Amino acid sequence: MAAGAFLISTVPAETFNVKGSISMRTAHNFKTLNACLALPVIAGLLLSGCGSDDEPTSSSPTTSTSSAASSAGSSAGSAEPGVGFNDADVTFASGMIPHHAQAVEMADLALTKASSAKVKDLAEKVKAAQAPEIQTLSGLLSSWNQPAPSTEGSDSMEGMDHGDAGHADSMMTSEQMDDLEAASGADFDRMWVDMMIKHHEGAVAMGKTEVADGTDAQATQLAQTVIDAQTTEIAELKSLATELA
Repeated sequence: MAAGAFLISTVPAETFNVKGSISMRTAHNFKTLNACLALPVIAGLLLSGCGSDDEPTSSSPTTSTSSAASSAGSSAGSAEPGVGFNDADVTFASGMIPHHAQAVEMADLALTKASSAKVKDLAEKVKAAQAPEIQTLSGLLSSWNQPAPSTEGSDSMEGMDHGDAGHADSMMTSEQMDDLEAASGADFDRMWVDMMIKHHEGAVAMGKTEVADGTDAQATQLAQTVIDAQTTEIAELKSLATELA
């Protein structure tokens, strides 16, 4: 039954006049009342219909959880290179600090004992480049909450892990350092140059390992700086070794 018809059917008989007809005013009032009463009912029906058609379907908890897990797994699996640090970074910094410290120690010896001006010039370059890099490397280890190795003399550097045996071999032993300190004149110059070539070659190898395997941007950038600078110095040292032979 239509809403309007239902409302009219419920009107009491007393509202009709004795001739069984409705007065014009009363009929008008009924129409107005029925229209007012019917509007909320119709509006409610319309709203109910719209709600059932347009209401979005909510995702099930299982679907939402699976999507979140999938998104998190994807993010973890595609971490950007160069973000954070890894074991290769720690090995590089921990090994390069004593390696550089020994090079600075050798440079100091050359500055006081070398007879060749070219040897002294190279010693100045070595010290100027590597002493600040020791501070940078120590700072990196500190930022990673990793301990920095000691740089107090050659004795503390022996037996340290410098990445692999090849890198460790580039470090001078205490006996070799004692021999260098005991030498003088042209003998010192030749010994210093030969030892520094070997020392630099080890540093370049360590740098290449870090560039290949490290993830910390600052550490890999420093490794590349070491490679570039010391490769150039190796060429200078080899040329000088020929002159001193």
